[in-house]
Amino acid sequence: MNLRQIEVFRATMLTGSTADAARLLHVSQPGISRMIGHIELQLGVSLFERGKGRLKPTPEAHALYAEVEQVYRGVQRIDARAQALKSGGGLAVRVLATPSLLLEIIPEAVSSLSARYPDSRFYVESQLVREMVRLLSIGEADVGFSSLPIDHPPLVTEAIGSWSLSCVFQKGHRFEQESAVSLREIVKEPLIAFSPDTPQGRMVAQAYPRAIDPGRQRIEVRSGQVACALAAAGAGVAVVDSLTARAWPHDRLAFRPVRKAPSTQVFMVRNPHFPASALEQALVERVRQGFRALRRGPAEGKAGSDV
Repeated sequence: MNLRQIEVFRATMLTGSTADAARLLHVSQPGISRMIGHIELQLGVSLFERGKGRLKPTPEAHALYAEVEQVYRGVQRIDARAQALKSGGGLAVRVLATPSLLLEIIPEAVSSLSARYPDSRFYVESQLVREMVRLLSIGEADVGFSSLPIDHPPLVTEAIGSWSLSCVFQKGHRFEQESAVSLREIVKEPLIAFSPDTPQGRMVAQAYPRAIDPGRQRIEVRSGQVACALAAAGAGVAVVDSLTARAWPHDRLAFRPVRKAPSTQVFMVRNPHFPASALEQALVERVRQGFRALRRGPAEGKAGSDV
């Protein structure tokens, strides 16, 4: 029996007549009658006793119906799984990201999708760009998010958001009274500076090549989280990426945008040789929405001189 025959036989068993089965399946009554006759001929057994417009199932029909119900439930499960796959459920996605992107936006996107699709699986790793390129190139990861542009065939990139610079400081600092802080004011404070070879250090040096006096850089770090921890402890002020500043617990630390600070793009990276699943596409869209929400947040500061 094929699936259409199973469907017709089941409808007839449920309704007790070919006319009602036809209405249930939205087909003609003669078509149902012909199908039942064909099934009986094919099986070589009588499935129904005919009389007075009704069909009385034979013992053979009841035995067959028990098996048909199991098949039908299996078909329903297949259909349910197909619908779940279409919307992202029942899938797995391996996500790579540079550290600052894993502090808020990507965790919120993963959390939202994990709650929406409880049978999905997410593998999330913090990776440097070099390892991200390797894993994506050989298909051992599905999608990456990077604060640095990546030009490495066959990988493709797409800008999905941006971050800027913020000044972090201990709560109660005078900067807390400002909506944004200029570099002219920042350089008057004891500075927690990034090493020159870090992305943050290069960005500050390129944006303000002559503004910062190395003699005022009392402490040097390589991590935005370490800079925030030191600022929260009162060791000085630091210029960090806005993503790290936003994600840090603010019971001891405060931050303000750096006035007229440049923006840096964030990129989605993937290997086009491996098609994206619905779950991966949903994740990328949630991350994109997260960055849109950042842009709709408070203004980056009042207009004015940046030094």
